[in-house]
Amino acid sequence: MKTYKYIIALISVLLFSCGPYSFTGVQKLNAETFQVNYFVNNASQIEPGFDRDFTLALQDLIANQTNLNLTTTNGDLVYEGEIVEYRISPTTAQANSTAAQNRLTVAVQVRFYDKDEPDEEFEQRFSFFYDYDGSSLLQGALRETAHEEIFERLTQDIFNATLAKW
Repeated sequence: MKTYKYIIALISVLLFSCGPYSFTGVQKLNAETFQVNYFVNNASQIEPGFDRDFTLALQDLIANQTNLNLTTTNGDLVYEGEIVEYRISPTTAQANSTAAQNRLTVAVQVRFYDKDEPDEEFEQRFSFFYDYDGSSLLQGALRETAHEEIFERLTQDIFNATLAKW
């Protein structure tokens, strides 16, 4: 009978001593809503629809990895900014002066506001790249793959900097 009391006591300590925990590492337990304002494309090279797709990707990531509710106004957490770089450049050359590999680089300038904790607010640039074969054109399925990989990395980096504190 004493072993059951010890087991119950141990389980109680394990369950209630740690407090709230999130598997995604989210630290903003007091916020209830988030707002992602439209990220305008201010890059010198404009890719049509990229700004809309990036904004939606950031909204989706935050909605899927937290219990925060998306709102269009007065969010507890507000994300805004602009796409400041969308550039394709050669990374390695071949003997015949052509590119063996190209790189798509994307950078976004993000401003983060926290209504409850103004000390956590910041402005930061996030960037990532995608390398592809120099003989290929960045169009169709290749462009979609490049954009998806860049969106995944940029949105996760923004999430980590604002909510996970990694």
